[in-house]
Amino acid sequence: QVQLVESGGGLVQPGGSLRLSCAASGFTFSSSYMGWYRQAPGKERELVAAITSGNRTTYAESVKGRDTISRDNAKNTVYLQMNSLEPEDTAVYYCNHAISSYRVPWGQGTQVTVSS
Repeated sequence: QVQLVESGGGLVQPGGSLRLSCAASGFTFSSSYMGWYRQAPGKERELVAAITSGNRTTYAESVKGRDTISRDNAKNTVYLQMNSLEPEDTAVYYCNHAISSYRVPWGQGTQVTVSS
């Protein structure tokens, strides 16, 4: 059964940090080009970070220099370390394939709220 389970979100003050995790199952994770997405209220879902099977990474300009995506193929898990969080980072965060044609059903996501 294909499944994505995101965790690690929460309420954090501006300037704080969070580490998100996404556990994948039901597909060949180690060869998958994975991404972290986020969807803020009233906005479309956007890709913020991606990592290839060879650990090459790309980032959206909005998070570049603040976020780090990584993966552990032994655990079928992809991570997103988020630092220097800003209120504009408030969103529900999801993981999935970085290429739309390979996406699997979305997980429930994890809520990140940045507020003082």
